[in-house]
Amino acid sequence: MRGERGSASLLVVSLIGVVVLLGLAAAFMTATAAAHRRAQAGADLAALAGAVTLQDAGDACAAASGVAAANEAELTTCDLFGEDVVVSVRVEGPEFLGHTFEITGHSRAGPQPTG
Repeated sequence: MRGERGSASLLVVSLIGVVVLLGLAAAFMTATAAAHRRAQAGADLAALAGAVTLQDAGDACAAASGVAAANEAELTTCDLFGEDVVVSVRVEGPEFLGHTFEITGHSRAGPQPTG
């Protein structure tokens, strides 16, 4: 029995390490999901702003860019297809091991087709 003294402390330290690792993984996944939601919201709002501006005969892509920037996103593409505005934006995701991920969001807005 004397040779097994302290063996439980090794098990406890190992379990604490596993719990900390799982907590870090959960925090990273939550931060990634939040960045994805921010990118998608920025894309949706930018596309809507572009579509409204296009209906008013304005510069749709400039409006989309301004709204994307106001939502902490960068407009990467803006295409016009008739009365539809299709945009892509990107935001920086969480940093992991010195690498920052880019999260993208895509959206389309325009008048609803009739008929």
